[in-house]
Amino acid sequence: MSERYTTTLESWDKLADAYQEKFMYLDLYNGTYDRFCNLVELPAARIFEIGCGPGNITKYLLEKRPEYTIDAIDASPAMAALAKQNNPPANVSVMDCRDIGSISQKYQGVVCGFCLPYLEKTDCERLFKNCVSLLLPDGVLYVSAIEGDYAASGWGTDSKGEHKMYVYYYDETYLTGLLKQNGFAITAVERIPYTMANGNSSVHLVIMGRRK
Repeated sequence: MSERYTTTLESWDKLADAYQEKFMYLDLYNGTYDRFCNLVELPAARIFEIGCGPGNITKYLLEKRPEYTIDAIDASPAMAALAKQNNPPANVSVMDCRDIGSISQKYQGVVCGFCLPYLEKTDCERLFKNCVSLLLPDGVLYVSAIEGDYAASGWGTDSKGEHKMYVYYYDETYLTGLLKQNGFAITAVERIPYTMANGNSSVHLVIMGRRK
């Protein structure tokens, strides 16, 4: 594991409680989760969440669709522990998203909320390829990223400037092109403005695709 990944993972492990406090009930993305549920269609679908953090997306999905069966993973033990605590019905485990190629279970939907900002291009490409294997035909993939020029990727810190993480930026053309290469039909592209505590702003890119 590279220094970028190791340092970033260590930071998120330390920030788990603070992240939960800030994002657990943030409703900024709820409309996109609703759209995902509508695209999945099957009421009792099996869903896989990659990089679940404290389980905020899983919690929203289970409240909206309690009949879902959700398996969720996060590379941070602290995040996974919170996700398990916040979502007793879900199956939560510690796993690096780069290892999902070993999973044999198939799903009607896969959610990857803000995992891409911490993956370099080669791992992003492998992730999308593995998501094809995880999804059943007509299955739905949800991914979100911080929109920007990949060349501008670099080290950042948490809002207090105490913990470092390497942040990767992606643009719509690259991500939709990669999804299409892997056999997805793009079903939704949304941009959500986001203002950080320090006043800086960014655009969060949400893309959904259906496996052909």
